[in-house]
Amino acid sequence: MTGRTHSYGQVAKMTPIDRLGVWLGARRVRRSVGDLSGKRVGDFGCGFEARLGIELAEEADHVTLIDLALADHVKTHPNVTGIEGPLPATMEKIADASLDVTLCISMLEHLWEDQAMLNELRRVTAPGGKCLLSVPGWLDKPFLEFTAFRLGISADEMDDHKRYYTIREFWPMLRRAGFLPHGITCRRYKLMTSIFAVCRVDPDST
Repeated sequence: MTGRTHSYGQVAKMTPIDRLGVWLGARRVRRSVGDLSGKRVGDFGCGFEARLGIELAEEADHVTLIDLALADHVKTHPNVTGIEGPLPATMEKIADASLDVTLCISMLEHLWEDQAMLNELRRVTAPGGKCLLSVPGWLDKPFLEFTAFRLGISADEMDDHKRYYTIREFWPMLRRAGFLPHGITCRRYKLMTSIFAVCRVDPDST
């Protein structure tokens, strides 16, 4: 994450608004991933505490987590491989088509190299797998910036935003990454302000 020096949740405690956003994102992820038994999961930009990744590790076969920094309990979890480093560069440590479920939740907007990150997500997602993404829409911007700059809530995170998205802009980016149209679903959530995408990879894909 170019320009960042810490992971989400590493320096400042999460605010109630932060927790609400995380809960809504995690709720949508859980509805979309289904049964994780025997599945290999990757959560990229997981945050310092990797709350969602650690929760999924209780069900999945194995979970790989990447962020700039990870808490000690994350790195020592028996069902987790924790990797510290910037994205998308650190994705090179993940083998091609090695993960059944890949997650990039509320992280892409913090990268200048968002298309490169999408390309990497497609590369590491196995045939028959799915990639789940959440990004803020332009309708999110006024509320997020009001709470950040007027109320002083998570101002550093908002100052680190590189962009906001529309479905019309985001869908072609997913397509350029190599996901096929019949496998891409983009919908609005979080009171219709954010975008949640599920990209399925065909079982016979190479």
